[in-house]
Amino acid sequence: MTSDRIAPDAVELARLRWRCRRGLLELDIVLGRFVERQYAGLDPPQKVVFDVLLDLPDNTLWDRITGKEPTEHKAQNELLELINAV
Repeated sequence: MTSDRIAPDAVELARLRWRCRRGLLELDIVLGRFVERQYAGLDPPQKVVFDVLLDLPDNTLWDRITGKEPTEHKAQNELLELINAV
């Protein structure tokens, strides 16, 4: 059986860990845990959505994670649920 999930390599994980280092300690903790525990299980489209989320300013991203700022994007909502589940 084949899977469309591809394990991240060391370079990709290092890049992600660096991008998850944020100005808000809460984001550092939540994003770091997510990358360590769940990122490898994401499919390629989910990884793209995560990358888009990481482009958001810290406060906007935190507000989306905590549900203070809802988004209309279904894929983002699904990924935000995964992040919150960690």
